[in-house]
Amino acid sequence: MSLETHKENKAIPQVNNLFLLLMRQLRIKQWTKNLLIFAVLLFSLDHFSVMNLVNTVIGFILFCFVSGSVYILNDYVDIEADKIHPTKKNRPMASGELNPTFTLLFGVALLTFSLIMSLFLSYLFTIVLVVYFIINVLYSLKLKEVVIIDIMIIAAGFVLRALAGGLIIDVNITPWFLLCTLLLSLFLAIGKRRNELFILNTESTSHRKVLAKYNMMLLDQLMVIVATSTIICYSMFTFSSGRTIHLMWTIPLVIYGVFRYLYLVHVEEKGGSPDRILLEDKHILYTVILYVLVVLVILITFE
Repeated sequence: MSLETHKENKAIPQVNNLFLLLMRQLRIKQWTKNLLIFAVLLFSLDHFSVMNLVNTVIGFILFCFVSGSVYILNDYVDIEADKIHPTKKNRPMASGELNPTFTLLFGVALLTFSLIMSLFLSYLFTIVLVVYFIINVLYSLKLKEVVIIDIMIIAAGFVLRALAGGLIIDVNITPWFLLCTLLLSLFLAIGKRRNELFILNTESTSHRKVLAKYNMMLLDQLMVIVATSTIICYSMFTFSSGRTIHLMWTIPLVIYGVFRYLYLVHVEEKGGSPDRILLEDKHILYTVILYVLVVLVILITFE
């Protein structure tokens, strides 16, 4: 084997390894959050078409790229703090597997590409992506240290995802739908903060300063308030969304999903990664799948 061939064979795994590290850095598992973009299409079957489906898929991918660039920026800012976290210390930049400067430049390129491509779908969709990125930059630089505001920024990201889904297919979104999205995302964000406070214990403030301003009693009370509001709001949505009243049959599934998540947070002390719970907890996963199927059957049958 020649020296040149040996060098080429040696370079291939390095390139593959770089690709895999970048995929890890973009947190592909957390892209499940962006599936919310498809929710509007699910509840708007009268607007369903192959073109709208394709556009929604493209919008989903672009939102994943933008959120990935946000994760890069967030990890870049939090490198030192992540190094003392029991699980986040294994992230590519925190562990030293990826060069921080190179990764940041990759994130800038990915963001630029995504924004340019989004213009072909809708300039309003592009504005949503820009707003999403800006509020997350502010979150990474300062707002993550402001108590209450930090979880509201996380929730705002989900509302923007839902809004993006409507703009891509040019469908008006009801206030009830956006309110349900806001409350559910607040519920998940509070659970995330509670789990961080629990697992980090006395080291919590050295990882995330805002945790020093929270305590278990406050977070538990907030979870009760938001969980109750989520169930009530969703129930109102099924009756007032302008769709068939038979959507009310999905209310028990939503109640079970909320209760199951509360069980995971308070009994099994989980909740730090809602995306991981969706994929790993069979009860939550099967409930989500069943919910989507039931909604499809109801809308196809009664509309």
